Amino acid sequence: MKRRQWLAGATALAAAAVTTAIALAQPAAAATGGTGTGYLHTAGNKIVDSTGATVRLTGINWFGMETDNKTFHGLWASNPWKSQVDTMASLGYNTLRVPFSDDALKAGATATGINDFTNPDLVGLSPLQILDKVIAYAGGKGMRIILDRHRPTAAGQTPLWYTSAVPETTWIADWKALAQRYAGNTTVIGADLHNEPHAEGTNPAATGACWGCGDTARDWRLAAERAGNAILAVQPNWLIFVEGVSCPSGGLSNVWDNDTSNDEDCGWWGGNLSKAGQFPVRLNVANRLVYSPHEYATSVYHQAWFDDPTYPANMPAIWDKYWGYLYKQNIAPIMMGEFGTTLQADVDRIWLQELLRYTGTGVNGMSFTYWSWNPNSGDTGGIANDDWTTVNQAKQAIIQPYLIPPVGGGTGPQPSSSSSTPPVPAGGCTATYRQDNSWQGGFQGQITVRNAGSGAVSPWQVTWTWPSGVTLASGWNATITQSGTTVTAAAPTYSPSLAAGGSVTVGFTANGTASTPATVKLNGVACS
Repeated sequence: MKRRQWLAGATALAAAAVTTAIALAQPAAAATGGTGTGYLHTAGNKIVDSTGATVRLTGINWFGMETDNKTFHGLWASNPWKSQVDTMASLGYNTLRVPFSDDALKAGATATGINDFTNPDLVGLSPLQILDKVIAYAGGKGMRIILDRHRPTAAGQTPLWYTSAVPETTWIADWKALAQRYAGNTTVIGADLHNEPHAEGTNPAATGACWGCGDTARDWRLAAERAGNAILAVQPNWLIFVEGVSCPSGGLSNVWDNDTSNDEDCGWWGGNLSKAGQFPVRLNVANRLVYSPHEYATSVYHQAWFDDPTYPANMPAIWDKYWGYLYKQNIAPIMMGEFGTTLQADVDRIWLQELLRYTGTGVNGMSFTYWSWNPNSGDTGGIANDDWTTVNQAKQAIIQPYLIPPVGGGTGPQPSSSSSTPPVPAGGCTATYRQDNSWQGGFQGQITVRNAGSGAVSPWQVTWTWPSGVTLASGWNATITQSGTTVTAAAPTYSPSLAAGGSVTVGFTANGTASTPATVKLNGVACS
C-alpha cells in the first residue's frame, strides 16, 4: 500500500526526500500552451507565466521515487514509461508532481522494479538519471514538473521535516542541489518543500509540526522560510510550494484532561493552512509563494464533517476555513497538491464533484495535482487501472472538465473530414506489429510504421482495420480514434513529421479477441 494508517483528523501519504550533491544543468525545455511560457511566478492568487498570462496547473502525482524502489512505480508494467506519460498528457494532465525521498538522491542509489523488456532505456540508470529522462520527455509535451520532498528516507512519512538521520541541513542542501541540477530547465517549476507535516503527541507536550508557534524546532512556517529562501538564493525562478500542518499547535488534543477549552480543530495532514493568513510564509523573492493543501475523502479517513446532515453543503465553509480563504482573499495561489478517492462510496463521488466545483472552472480556477496516476495507492487507487495502461473512466469523467491539456497532449480539436489530404509518402512504407499482452476480453499491442520514401510525411497518419467486435480502449504516441472497423492514428501536434527512413510506434489497448491489425496504411498508402 502506498498510504499509511490515519490519526483522527489527519491524512498520511507516501513520499520522498533528497540527499547528495547533484550537479549538471539540464537543457531547457520550452513549456508552452496549457502551462504557459518560460518560468512561472505569482500575481495575487494567480500563477502566471513569463508573459503575464494566467496558468492553471491541472496535474497528477506519479509516485515511487520516495519508496524503496527509488523510482517511479509502474516501470515494471508491460506499458512503457513513455506511453504512460503520453496517456497522462492526452487525458489533459499538464503537470507531474513527483514525490521523492532523500534516499533516492544518495550517491550509489539504485532504482529497482524496472521491466527491462518494456523499458530497456532505463536499465542501469540511477534514480536521478531516470528522473532526468522523465522530465525531458514530459517537458517536450509541454508538461511541467513539481518536485515533492515526500520523506526524509524511504522508511516512511515523518511529522517534522527532519530526523536525527536526516537533519535540516541535509534537507536544505539536497533542495539546493536539485535547484542547481535543473537550473535553466523551465519544465521544472518548483519545490514542494516537505510532504504533510503534522501533529505528534498530545498537548501540552506536543512534538509535531506547528504553524506560528515560534519554536524553530517545530514551527513549519519558519522552516519553510529557511528552506524556501535557500532554494531561491540558488534558483530565484522557482515557485515554492508550502503545505499546511494538521493541527496548528503541533499536537493532538488531550481527551483525558476533561478540558475542552484548548481542544483544537485539526484537519488533514498537510491540509490546515488556517494560520497562514496570520503567520504568512515570508520569502526573499517576491511572487514565488504558492500554498499547497491536501484534501481527502472517506476512503482515506472518515472525518466528522462527512456525517454532517447538511453534507455536502457544509464543505465549502470547511475548505474556506482551512485554505480556501487564501485564494478568495487574493493572498496567494492555491495548488492542491493531493486529493483522491477510491470512488467506491457515493459520499466520495459527491465529495470529488463538489471539491472540483469549489476550485472553479477554466484557467482562473485553483491549481491541483490529483493523487494519483498509480493504481497501487492503497486507500485511493489511481487514474490508471491495475494494468498501468487503461484508465479509470469513472474518476476521469469527473476530473476531465477541469483539466487544461498541455500542448501536444489531450483533447484539442481533431482534423475534420474536410481537411486537406495528408501528403502521400513517395516510396511506400513498412509496418510491423507486436502484441505485448493479452487478458480475458482484451489485449495490448504496438504498430511500428516506417516511412520508406525519399521525403518526409507531415502530418503523418496511420490507419488499420480490426475484425468486427474489436474496439479501441486507449492509445498513445498519437491521437487514436475508431470508426466502424477502421482505426486512425493521427500525428500528435508535438511530433507531426515522419522523416524519410524514420519510423513511428503507435501503442494501444483494445477490447475483444486479440487480433493483428490488417490493411495498415501510412497516409493512404498500404504498407508491406
